[in-house]
Amino acid sequence: MSHLHTYEIDKKYSKSVAYFSMEFAVHQALKIYSGGLGFLAGSHMRSVYDLKQNVVGIGMLWSYGYYDQGRDEDRYLKAEFRRKRYYFLEDLNVSVTVQINGKPVIVKAYLVPSNLFNCAPLILLSTDVDGNDYLARTITHKLYDSNNETRIAQEIVLGIGGAKVLEALKFDPEIYHMNEGHSLPMAFELYNRHKDINEVKEKLVFTTHTPETAGNEEHNIHLLNRMGFFAGSDIDEVRNLTGIQGDNFSLTVGALKMAKISNGVSKIHGEVANDMWKDVEGKCEIISITNAQNKKYWADKGLIKALDEDDDSELDERKKHLKRQLFVEVANQTGKMFDPEVLTIVWARRFAEYKRPGLLKYDLERFENMVKNQKHPIQIIWAGKPYPFDTQAINIFNDLNYMARAYKNIAILVGYELDLSMKLKKGCDIWLNTPRVTREASGTSGMTAAMNGAVNLSIADGWHPEFCNEGVNAFTIPTEGRGLAIEEQDRLDNKNMMDVLEDKIIPMYYENKKEWMEVMKNSMIDVIPSFESGRMADEYYEKMYK
Repeated sequence: MSHLHTYEIDKKYSKSVAYFSMEFAVHQALKIYSGGLGFLAGSHMRSVYDLKQNVVGIGMLWSYGYYDQGRDEDRYLKAEFRRKRYYFLEDLNVSVTVQINGKPVIVKAYLVPSNLFNCAPLILLSTDVDGNDYLARTITHKLYDSNNETRIAQEIVLGIGGAKVLEALKFDPEIYHMNEGHSLPMAFELYNRHKDINEVKEKLVFTTHTPETAGNEEHNIHLLNRMGFFAGSDIDEVRNLTGIQGDNFSLTVGALKMAKISNGVSKIHGEVANDMWKDVEGKCEIISITNAQNKKYWADKGLIKALDEDDDSELDERKKHLKRQLFVEVANQTGKMFDPEVLTIVWARRFAEYKRPGLLKYDLERFENMVKNQKHPIQIIWAGKPYPFDTQAINIFNDLNYMARAYKNIAILVGYELDLSMKLKKGCDIWLNTPRVTREASGTSGMTAAMNGAVNLSIADGWHPEFCNEGVNAFTIPTEGRGLAIEEQDRLDNKNMMDVLEDKIIPMYYENKKEWMEVMKNSMIDVIPSFESGRMADEYYEKMYK
């Protein structure tokens, strides 16, 4: 595969791998990602480059990206779709044809060269090309299109189109890695070639990211069949291969049956996934490889230098400088002027209901008292993109936005992409994470926050329990929520979170600066190497590819 790599491949990682993902976040300018899955894939591909691994990424060239997050004239959320053009992509001069809904669709391939963003070479697929009719061109318009059939078409393009493009480029990867179940049609394309499920299994590995039932996609098996999802295998054959007898076809179950090995993305998620899919007979083993993020890309060099030199005053100065940079963005978007001396709490991630963006203000009276406290002031920033067609999530965003009007120390930011994410992590003191327990697979944003001297305050879910040394490098929101009604769970989690903030975090920040600095430093030290993506990229070779 090396004619795509601008680097010499390390012998230790010479086995050739094609890594299929719906989204990759490798650079602010290349808007082909929505959230955590893309951030994770981006860091993985950066570590591939750092370690000189023989991996190539296969993704999609989204003409309109996910969406551009703006505001309307009343400052409520506005989802905008603007066409993107990327002059830095190389045309690979390769086109293949896939059958979708009984019609031929042309798929063209472009390259993100590995030395452009210091990541694995990425092959991006587009149907938005001359020779396709309008409907076919729209397949690669929007990431996670809200139309069910378009979604399926996207998966066919990624899986079957991706496998065919590799063939046209004369690549024969030894391993095909599915990051999430989206690229499952590729497994059927391989089966179509080999006609032997054991040969397919030898080549196929699968990463599952979603303990959310809603996130594990299901479609009607007859619809999938009609659209060409199974690459020519008939329904009886598909039922035989996957053991799925009903009409609801789960992509995750299909992947678990056709791969040789799979993984969850944290220790807890590994257990949750094994429990979720325990009734799937003959599924592959599910191990856990905890997600990680790339330090070279994410960590502020100045903070790292001050940490290495054990210079507390320099560390403090640098952190305040980074807070000021974030606060320029806050002032620019909201007209509010924040103070670098004040404890700053950030909640920023995909706006999804189960992540509970509004948990902080659940008890409004207590929240207001905390926000109005003059002796120990705080500043709060919310940011993140709701799914553009999820009315509930958009309403939560707009409610917070409306509430924030009354306060000069609360800001809601739009445009949560790589650059803003970076500013928020470098410029906050507390990185707040509030998912309903067991619903978070990993939660990698907390890792990149920790690399930048932001202290995690999180529900004990995802990666957090593997990292947290309570009160020493992070703080946990105690939860008894597993068996409770949602309302009761939210009430308790809110109470426990406010207790930790009011009794431990806020007093420490203002009254014991030395101890606060220690927690900050421990957080920066402890997050490396366990949650640095070099460890993860190595583990995939050791545990999954070999």
